[in-house]
Amino acid sequence: MFSKILVANRGEIAIRVMRACRELGVETVAVYSEADKNALFVKYADEAYFVGPPQSAQSYLNMDNIFDAIHKTGAEAVHPGYGFLSENADFVGRCCSDGIVFIGPSEKTIRGAGSKIEARKTMQKAGIPVIPGTEEGIKDVEHAASVAEEIGYPVIIKSSAGGGGIGMKVVKEPSEIEQAFESTQSVARSVFGDETVFIEKYLEEPRHIEFQILADSHDNTIHLCDRECSIQRRHQKLIEEAPSPAMTVELRERMGASAIKAAKVIDYVNSGTIEFLYSKGDYYFLEVNTRLQVEHPITEIITGVDLVKEQINIAYGGEISMEQKDIHINGWAIECRINAEDPLNEFIPSPGKIRRYRSPGGPGVRVDSGVYAGYTISPYYDSLVSKLSVWAPNRMEAISRMKRALYEYIIVGVKTNIPFHKAVMNNRAFQNGELTTHFIDDHSILKEVEKLAHDGMAKSDSLAAALETDNKKIAAVTAAVGAYLNQRK
Repeated sequence: MFSKILVANRGEIAIRVMRACRELGVETVAVYSEADKNALFVKYADEAYFVGPPQSAQSYLNMDNIFDAIHKTGAEAVHPGYGFLSENADFVGRCCSDGIVFIGPSEKTIRGAGSKIEARKTMQKAGIPVIPGTEEGIKDVEHAASVAEEIGYPVIIKSSAGGGGIGMKVVKEPSEIEQAFESTQSVARSVFGDETVFIEKYLEEPRHIEFQILADSHDNTIHLCDRECSIQRRHQKLIEEAPSPAMTVELRERMGASAIKAAKVIDYVNSGTIEFLYSKGDYYFLEVNTRLQVEHPITEIITGVDLVKEQINIAYGGEISMEQKDIHINGWAIECRINAEDPLNEFIPSPGKIRRYRSPGGPGVRVDSGVYAGYTISPYYDSLVSKLSVWAPNRMEAISRMKRALYEYIIVGVKTNIPFHKAVMNNRAFQNGELTTHFIDDHSILKEVEKLAHDGMAKSDSLAAALETDNKKIAAVTAAVGAYLNQRK
């Protein structure tokens, strides 16, 4: 086993990886920017190495600084977490050249999966269903208009090199095609450095269903069942659950087989996710995520598999520690991404100092977090505060447990999307499992959020005052005891 691993990430995912390393007896190295010098993950690691100013490009995305940290600390392997360098093929190639193990798939696999156009071609050749669309990049507006007419409106224009919902544009009629094409191309050029875009048919009422996979270098590939990720805002996931409410035994067998085939056809090794869109009884390949997913905890909860430990073991050359027949679904899990953002103002980020922080607990509750009272949410990074996950024997009990956990969650000092999550949990359509990627708009969720937000602020202020009183009482008792002991000296 490795003796030392550098975690090239920050926040809750850095702590998640370090916890697995600690249980395996592996030392960890954190890298941190100026903005994160007081962060919890920095204190949790065995070593910490400064890599630059707050801006990501000069710190967490600065390969020279990251490799300087790797070599100076003697780390044998790098775990990238998610985001930042996790799907950067150049970084993986440099790790290989420097004799450093990258805990993830190969450079070749990441490059192949990173091009959405090439991935579509590969999956189509393998017999995996893909959404009707273009086989090559769109040349210009006229080409885009011609393709859209051929496929039939509505269509969606995407960046070939993109991800995370960035730069996608839905086009419902011909008059929108020019602006959508130019906008998507511009975003693709500025964000991903590649202006290639393609067009797909925009599915009506689709569900986002994905399969977690594990693959090792000994030709073993398995899936760890499905996750439903349909509750999204601007194509970014907010609530995930496992398994999917839409799943049947027969559908799981078919989609699981397609997920394994997709992994094998691109020579996938390590942990990854095959994403599909599901609509009206049919499913279509969407993309491959060549990293550990944000929402991996819910798969861990229902299967009992520690995905990070499996990643590390596979990267060390080991085999997956279980077979497909060993994977069973136990109960139901739901995850809410708790973000520091204002759900009443277009979900804009809400950076600032957390004055009071009280996370939920009790049976079946898991909180993956990297914050504490007094911690400052930086404007330089993603607004994720924590991932709140719950488990219960069935879906309705899981929803009830999530409601209770959200009620207990107190964050004072920054605005959060907790009221949004409460509104979704209370929604009848959600409770019935009637989900699509348009759920937020279709059910006017944001109209319910305002009242819940005001109620939540009142509760937070009340509890904050109570905590303040308790702290003063504790301080007074401590001072009195100290004075008494000093008198006896």
